[in-house]
Amino acid sequence: MRRGGMDVLFNGRKRIDLDIGISTVGELITYLRDHELSERASLFVDGNSLRSGIIVLVNDVDWEVLDRDSTELADGDEVLFLS
Repeated sequence: MRRGGMDVLFNGRKRIDLDIGISTVGELITYLRDHELSERASLFVDGNSLRSGIIVLVNDVDWEVLDRDSTELADGDEVLFLS
């Protein structure tokens, strides 16, 4: 099986369920960088920002029309990162 999406950076996981106190997409990106990435963080983040070219959907809505990394998250929200 070939893998080429974001799952490669997260030890093959396509889904990560979190039950922690994260209130924004920016906090989620930082948490994923610090605790969930299994390799090559530079392919996911550039410093504290998400690397350009990654599409982010929050509950199927592009974060570009929301508040990007300031987008607030609630319990049960789904965030999808596409490379």
